[in-house]
Amino acid sequence: MSFLNLESKRFLVMGVANRKSVAWAITKSLEEAGAEVIHSVRSEARLESLKKLLGDRKAYVCDVEFPEQITALAEQVAADCGTLDGIVHSIAFANYSEGFKPFHATVRKDFLQATAISAFSLVEVANAFKSLLDHEASVVSIGISSTDVTAENYGYMAPIKAALETSSYNLAKSFSVDTRVRFNTVNAGPLKTSASAGIPGYIDSYLYAEKLTLRKQNLSTQEVANTAVFLLSAASSGINGQGIVVNAGMDRNYFDKNVVADAMRPEK
Repeated sequence: MSFLNLESKRFLVMGVANRKSVAWAITKSLEEAGAEVIHSVRSEARLESLKKLLGDRKAYVCDVEFPEQITALAEQVAADCGTLDGIVHSIAFANYSEGFKPFHATVRKDFLQATAISAFSLVEVANAFKSLLDHEASVVSIGISSTDVTAENYGYMAPIKAALETSSYNLAKSFSVDTRVRFNTVNAGPLKTSASAGIPGYIDSYLYAEKLTLRKQNLSTQEVANTAVFLLSAASSGINGQGIVVNAGMDRNYFDKNVVADAMRPEK
């Protein structure tokens, strides 16, 4: 038996997009530890694009923007698999089709849609799967480490990720009435993923964040996955209702002397 004790456990991972995604890194790490992983993705087109990557792994289609699809997913999983030992919620969406705007110019329908998909879906998933979760299961969501910091090129997603975090904490309390199911978030610093590559100006923020890390090296996706897998395991049984920051010390180093020196260098 390993330290994580994940052998023969079964997990649902929601949100694999490609081989660079956090959800995929979590999948591989769970499997290496002896667990079974099933998946849900948002569309038939996404499922088709992942056919080679997922191979013969069990995968379902569920667009969490539509509550009836979440209910249907729970029913399918119940019929095919039965009990789950945990769920990974690695889902986020924001409509930036009109480009980035100042936060005060955020469009209501875009904000509400992104909130429904990126944050409230966790509540709906937890409710739909409650009866399928093992009494001591673990639910892990992927957040960000800087929900209290404004980032012009992240649009309105910071407050929505904050909603995801607080939803997780409140689910931990709500489920504690009659289960020992745990809810935690992994709050990651900037990552080099396919999704982030599509954010205008992201590379500058990514490189700036790297200068702020204590080790002068940004996170790898695997480091985020490692934390998520630990939280899914019984080894983290004492951790519940928490947000675990994984950002290589970025938020502790805003006054790094070299970064300050660069910022104060006279303009030419």
